Amino acid sequence: MITKDEFRARLKSACASVRSVEAELTEIDSHFGDADHGLTMVKIVNAVEKAADECEGNIQELLDDAAMGIMMINGGSAPPLWNTWFDGMQQGAPAAEEIDVAGLKSVFAKAFEELDDISGAKVGDKTMMDALVPATEAIAAYEGESEAELLNIAAAEAERGAENSRNFVSKFGRAKSYGEKTIGTPDAGAVSMAYFFKGLAQS
Repeated sequence: MITKDEFRARLKSACASVRSVEAELTEIDSHFGDADHGLTMVKIVNAVEKAADECEGNIQELLDDAAMGIMMINGGSAPPLWNTWFDGMQQGAPAAEEIDVAGLKSVFAKAFEELDDISGAKVGDKTMMDALVPATEAIAAYEGESEAELLNIAAAEAERGAENSRNFVSKFGRAKSYGEKTIGTPDAGAVSMAYFFKGLAQS
């Protein structure tokens, strides 16, 4: 079991992980985007961290507060996508002070379901989905009983997916117009997602 306080700490670790690579995310996005992904992701994780710090409710309410905070952010495609993902998380979360492996599976399955409904992107399209899909699939396939192990496996798969995004041609957003020139550079959205999962895995 992970208590609400432990879950809160993991969320804050995820936020710190993304915040620590703001410059890297900006540099990646500067190749074929607006060079604002780092700044936007810092705004997103700041909203998540604020919810983690201030929410006095249960795990579901914490995730709902995070989703609401992200919804208030202006700036490109990332905020609505992350808002949708977090909104899906809260829909799948228990209204409780603890969460187990089954609860985590529900959280991430529902989060992906909601995001997939609006995204339209698949693995190979060079988006955040290149990291999120393998992480989500790893969570769904996990048969053990350790929440920590589940998150470690998810983080490893997200990192692998983000690194693999180097091999693809961008099919969404501004980068799409650059075609095969985008091969060799990872997708900034996939990289930020991978760092988020990396932080979640750190207790």
